[in-house]
Amino acid sequence: MQYGVLRTADGPALGTVVLIHGGFWRGTPDYFDGPAPLAEALVARGWHVWQVEYRQTPNGGGFPATLDDTAAAVEHLAVAASSLGVEPGPVVTVGHSAGGHLAVWALSRPGGVLPLAGAVSLAGVLDLRLGEREAIGRGAVAAFLGGSSSQHPERYAAADPATRIVPALPVRVVHGRQDDVVPLNQSESYAEAARRAGQDVAVAVVDADHMAVIDPTRPAFDALLEALDEIRATVR
Repeated sequence: MQYGVLRTADGPALGTVVLIHGGFWRGTPDYFDGPAPLAEALVARGWHVWQVEYRQTPNGGGFPATLDDTAAAVEHLAVAASSLGVEPGPVVTVGHSAGGHLAVWALSRPGGVLPLAGAVSLAGVLDLRLGEREAIGRGAVAAFLGGSSSQHPERYAAADPATRIVPALPVRVVHGRQDDVVPLNQSESYAEAARRAGQDVAVAVVDADHMAVIDPTRPAFDALLEALDEIRATVR
């Protein structure tokens, strides 16, 4: 299923967050609502939030449908904002877990028209080949891409943020040190590759487990706000 909800801040906004939920790219209906409190907290802090849904496995998602939906959702923000008379301002993709993967991947989406200012990953799966080797999420990476990297190297090349780095756009990463769902090495591996490529990237390790990084009452929320401010400051 593909849809979005645009929540608007009162008065002039700082910009727009494209908020993408996680769930290891698997079709669980309640995942869309998971980051709703985070969306509301961001709106209260002056950001518009475009919260989007995408097709997931086994319900029509996987490669390339999930990526296509993400790219289409980013572009559709312009339509949704115009229909409400909203000025998006700087647009930053923010995603949790598998949504973190999609948020960072969106910077390199083919044929992208709507400008993005950067991306924030909240405990995201940012190195798909590493995730495949470690079988995170009970083999979620291979399930998402329809097989192993040896079977489908072109799919991994098209989908892996760690090999699709956009040096001109900043990335910020927030990851919990107690995360036992998506290992911290996912963020560390991406950051190492991004720095080699000349990208402005930083990792904030916070006192949190996997779900606490989307809890606006926890310290991770302050780290997210700081990350958004840093990205916004790079917009000329």
